Amino acid sequence: MKQKTTVLKENEEKQRWYLIDASGVSLGRLSARVASILRGKNLTNFTPHANPHNHVIVINALSVKVTQKKLESKRVYWHTGYPGGLRSSSYRDILDKSPVKFVERVIKGMLPKNSLGRDLRRNLKIYAGDKHDHSAQKPILVNL
Repeated sequence: MKQKTTVLKENEEKQRWYLIDASGVSLGRLSARVASILRGKNLTNFTPHANPHNHVIVINALSVKVTQKKLESKRVYWHTGYPGGLRSSSYRDILDKSPVKFVERVIKGMLPKNSLGRDLRRNLKIYAGDKHDHSAQKPILVNL
């Protein structure tokens, strides 16, 4: 007897909300877990090309754990588009300026680089403190 492969369709899956506390968690472990949940790899009916409509709320992004050496030595590069427009900044500068954008950038790097990845990033909500606006969705607490 043949088993049938189930394929997830866009309108069949209901939305799920997950809450992750980033305080004291290393940045790599946090971002890998968040990217996995956004993709739907924690579900039994994972389909690589479909958006499972998993929403992730990350709180306490300000207190994410990054080693001291990485904060000082690792740099982020970007280009302005003008000649000679290569700019860089250390992890510490970016974390002090905006911890939300810092965590979002790392999670973005672990998602697909196509339209699916852009759709998945819309389902990610990051907050620097421990307050969030999504208590009505009754998010499921994920322990890391």
